[in-house]
Amino acid sequence: MLDPIAPTSTSRPSTPQTENTSVGPGDFQTFLTMLTAQIQNQNPLEPIEASDFAEQLATFSGVEQQVQTNQLLSRLANRMGLSELASWVGRDVLSASPIRFDGDPLQLVPPEVEGANRAELVVTDSSGAEIGRYPVDPYATEISFEVPPDNDAIQQGELYSFSMVSYRGDTELASNPVLGYARVVEARADAGHTLLVLEGGHIIDSDDAVGLRDPASQSDV
Repeated sequence: MLDPIAPTSTSRPSTPQTENTSVGPGDFQTFLTMLTAQIQNQNPLEPIEASDFAEQLATFSGVEQQVQTNQLLSRLANRMGLSELASWVGRDVLSASPIRFDGDPLQLVPPEVEGANRAELVVTDSSGAEIGRYPVDPYATEISFEVPPDNDAIQQGELYSFSMVSYRGDTELASNPVLGYARVVEARADAGHTLLVLEGGHIIDSDDAVGLRDPASQSDV
């Protein structure tokens, strides 16, 4: 039985950006080597003035402090990155990716198709084969999909994709992907992207998630 339920509002979290302007350890070593060479090769008849030597030592100390400061900032940035990754784990993300069916009703978000007065929800398996087609309300903003008791094509633990074919009378207007919620079990940082591993093993880029919700808020629904 397919029953529309009240629409929900979701939003995407912003991703903080950090800028890397650190001074590498090589700059510190270069400065130290140059200062040592200058002292070793100075003219004994015209030694470095005390004020010049003090100024160079102050510069040396400044470089050392800058290196240590940037190393600390780098460690803090890494910790912030891990904290951001951790914030995804255990949340439900809304996307067009395949969804693992665990036996419970699946909360789906269909597209809005202007002019449609009839619609069908199409279910495809991991190979792309169509295994079911069910009538749905073309005006629904969210659909609770329950597998009919006599359907043995949809199995628990398998991944399925959903789309909606919209009609006006007997005329097909459009075929669009249907969005669904899936639990994030792991988050990874990869080449500047945040990859989300969903229940069932499917991996998506966080940029492909168009909604986010706390599963605890759905426990009493």
